Amino acid sequence: MADDPNLPAGSASQGEINDFLAKVRAVGATRPAGRPARLAFALDATASRQPTWDLACALQAEMFDVAASLGGLEVQLVYYRGLRECRASGYVTEAQKLAALMGRISCEGGRTQIGRVLGHLERQASEAGLPAAVFVGDALEEDAGTLLEAAGRLGVRGLKLFVFQEGHDKSVERVFREMAALTGGAWCRFDAGAADELRALLRAVATYAAGGSAALLASGDAGARRLLAAMPSGKA
Repeated sequence: MADDPNLPAGSASQGEINDFLAKVRAVGATRPAGRPARLAFALDATASRQPTWDLACALQAEMFDVAASLGGLEVQLVYYRGLRECRASGYVTEAQKLAALMGRISCEGGRTQIGRVLGHLERQASEAGLPAAVFVGDALEEDAGTLLEAAGRLGVRGLKLFVFQEGHDKSVERVFREMAALTGGAWCRFDAGAADELRALLRAVATYAAGGSAALLASGDAGARRLLAAMPSGKA
């Protein structure tokens, strides 16, 4: 894509787990045999995001590590920054390569471009079979209705969006929550000062992308329990 591209505490109930299983059962079944799972890793790279960008860069290897025993993972980096820059990398299968990509990028001032990210994800879902994406951000400066329409299209195409929000802006939270819910994904809050939170969430999403619901439920990981608890009910 060149220039156009807390959480509820505690474990999930059995009903929530059943809902989750109904939503994500197809993940493992639809991956072509012999090919690693795919995941888009999308981040806000505007000026305020540098500490979180650095943290994500330090932790991204966790996604590859946890997915290795489940058939592997291909990750595409997506980001926006500055006035109109919104880009995506190719898919990479090694943490070192993703770290190198991220290491060449510094955050720059600008407005959010979440709509362009969602548009890119929709194309990837259609053309490359992308089943899941992470978005990490803290702000929203676009029309909420337009973003929700775009998120709804992701849901129709079967892409689950996992939105990790830094901060406590309630107006941002409302839209981020609904974006995730429209895709059958999950919204989670994290504190950039607590690396273990983001680490657990990234590992959980990688587990989901690589192994589907069975792997997520079997992991026993705190991040997996948080994702399960955050999945919306009744969004098959």
